[in-house]
Amino acid sequence: MKLNKIDICNCAIDNIQKSRLLEDFNKGILIPVNVDMLVKMQRDQDFYQCCMKGEFVVNDSQIIRQASKFLGTPIVETIQGSDFFPLFYTYHKLNEKVTIFLLGAMPGIGKKAMENINKKVDRTMVVGCYSPPFGFENDSQECTKIIDLINHSKATVLAVGLGAPKQEKWVVKYRSQFTHVSRILCIGATIDFEAGTIKKAPKIVKKLGLEWLFRLIIEPRRLWKRYLIDDPKFFWLILLQKLGLYKNPF
Repeated sequence: MKLNKIDICNCAIDNIQKSRLLEDFNKGILIPVNVDMLVKMQRDQDFYQCCMKGEFVVNDSQIIRQASKFLGTPIVETIQGSDFFPLFYTYHKLNEKVTIFLLGAMPGIGKKAMENINKKVDRTMVVGCYSPPFGFENDSQECTKIIDLINHSKATVLAVGLGAPKQEKWVVKYRSQFTHVSRILCIGATIDFEAGTIKKAPKIVKKLGLEWLFRLIIEPRRLWKRYLIDDPKFFWLILLQKLGLYKNPF
């Protein structure tokens, strides 16, 4: 399978629609890329390389989609992880071979998300969940424990909500140690959305590309630096790319 790719700030993004992604995503890692991730990639080569190892790297942001139009290479659709994940488990609700393990979110939230999803699909599709402690990625014993939990569950799909760049780096590092998992989704805050602990932005807000503002209002202490200090650099990078002045940072 060969996909058309759009270059945005040195990141090759698959130009694909949700409907085709649902059909084609049979194995590998799905990485939805947003503005914050593109900015982080400019200074973190390891993160950049991990993202480029994903079999499907899709556009997660309306802002990126508008930027692609400005560059003259339009991306056909925005595929946010929080929107695609429920489409994915609904699409496979009758496929007994598809079982899911949720990794991420605070204690208790994964279990609530698991209950909600299983109720929606009317079967035990989510077969396990785990909330790793802070700094777990630097603890080899904890990582081994997590891998054992996932393997013991026999889940065929791993949904990881650890936030970028942690989730992408972790799954790329350990993907070869999973015995049953064939598909991995990097989905950020989606586990919280599925549990109902964080409110999703209304569709009109998403369509206008203002989800960042909605989330900033909901979680100002956690997100103010990302949205007000770090991410505006993206617009300068896009302007440089438009003028042919953008330089690969690596």
